[in-house]
Amino acid sequence: MVGKLIRMLLFAVVILMPAGLSFGQGANALAQPELPRLPNDTSGVNAPAVGIPSIGDLMTVIDKATADEAEGKDWSTPVKLVIIFTGLAILPSLLVMMTSFTRIVIVLAFIRRALTTQTIPPTVAIIGLALFLTLYTMAPTFSKINTSSIQPYIADEIDFQAAGARAGSCLKEFMLRQCREADLALFVQMAKIEPPTSLMEIDLHIVIPAFIISEFRTAFEMGCLLFIPFLLIDMVIASVLLSAGMMMLPPVMISLPFKLMLFILVDGWGLLAKSLSLSFN
Repeated sequence: MVGKLIRMLLFAVVILMPAGLSFGQGANALAQPELPRLPNDTSGVNAPAVGIPSIGDLMTVIDKATADEAEGKDWSTPVKLVIIFTGLAILPSLLVMMTSFTRIVIVLAFIRRALTTQTIPPTVAIIGLALFLTLYTMAPTFSKINTSSIQPYIADEIDFQAAGARAGSCLKEFMLRQCREADLALFVQMAKIEPPTSLMEIDLHIVIPAFIISEFRTAFEMGCLLFIPFLLIDMVIASVLLSAGMMMLPPVMISLPFKLMLFILVDGWGLLAKSLSLSFN
């Protein structure tokens, strides 16, 4: 009986290891076809800095946007204050729904559910890991926003409105690369507008919901794949307990240590972080 159990667990390890090693490519295969990369209207802009914007740069933008300007030159200071504080109020929603955070946090929640560890890792740890993985995966987009929007605005090359438009274009380009064509076409059809000649011509109120449901679909596909090896372990343990006549003993209590050992032996957290990072175009 013990030998049979060991052989079944080794079989589950053999199944999980190649699946984990190729999981990043599998996520890309399950996702939508890659959309064509469209150029942004950033030609002729000098980029004095490369990398994601620092806290000092963001503070400089806020200070510059709220400073007094000559009348008629730019928006009035009260109007810009309203815009900035409104943006800060909806910043958590933007982080959740317009970045890679949604897919990452759903997949992490799936893996915790598959391990059946209840509240381990705790929710705050899951959200924290998802937040820093989001910063890692969004670094190229944030770097582009810094290059084409923040630094030119600090250097007085563009005004506040143009800086916001360029930042929105960078986020739109990222979301369009992750959107499934079917989801994007669905919202274009429901909006009853003519199909645009260029993807960048689609308004954000169409791109954002299409991006969100595309992320939900991709995250659930990845979560289902994660469940399979752990489900096999549960089935093996339940069969062994049933054959031994221990029907009153919950299989979850016995399978939990085996699932944890399997997850640790295959470096589950490292494979998961790698797969999530590679799943974004």
